[in-house]
Amino acid sequence: MAASMLVQRTAALCGTFKGFSLSRAILPVSGHRGFLLQTASYNPKPLRLNLRDPYIPDKENNKTPEWQKTARYDRKLFGRYGSASGIAPASLWPSPEELEKIIAEEREWHPPLEVMLKNIEAKEKEETEKRLAKEKLIAANMAKMPKMVEDWRREKREAKQKLKEEKARKTRLLAEARERFGYNVDPRSPKFLEMVAEIEKEEKKKKKLLKRRLREEQTAAPPAAQS
Repeated sequence: MAASMLVQRTAALCGTFKGFSLSRAILPVSGHRGFLLQTASYNPKPLRLNLRDPYIPDKENNKTPEWQKTARYDRKLFGRYGSASGIAPASLWPSPEELEKIIAEEREWHPPLEVMLKNIEAKEKEETEKRLAKEKLIAANMAKMPKMVEDWRREKREAKQKLKEEKARKTRLLAEARERFGYNVDPRSPKFLEMVAEIEKEEKKKKKLLKRRLREEQTAAPPAAQS
């Protein structure tokens, strides 16, 4: 009697725990409470290491992958199996070349405070010099601004005057061509271009004669009386 009652209570208790586990498994996860429930129910499997017969790759075997022959993999094996890996701890230390490289990287990425302060000071000094040079250049350009504006206006006036003269010259040449040929001539026609070349040749000849006459007049003029 007592035994049967004990069996019934045990079965009921097991059913209660089973129902509790099932309800906890299907309980909706919401917010921070759901995260806590998930964390509480997490039961990771233990990491099983074969310490009696660990896998140690044969570096002399050609079938062994190259990445299992590196010093990095040796460090991993020693960290996992310890002395059972058969790796000497002294061989895991970096070589002198690797140690120098590590020290150089440490100095580059994590310099001492004094070096950092000096670098900041040098950078601020460089930025100040650049700013002063830029301000000096701006001041010099502002000082030149009136002259630059005047030169621009003068060039604009000269270009406008030149364009006006070329337009007047073209009108004069067209009128002269109409008078010579008796009809309006296309400025792109060979006749007009030949006439323009002839007129330019005559104008150059006249200028040359005028310069020679002026030079002869200056040569023939008597020297000024000296007091």
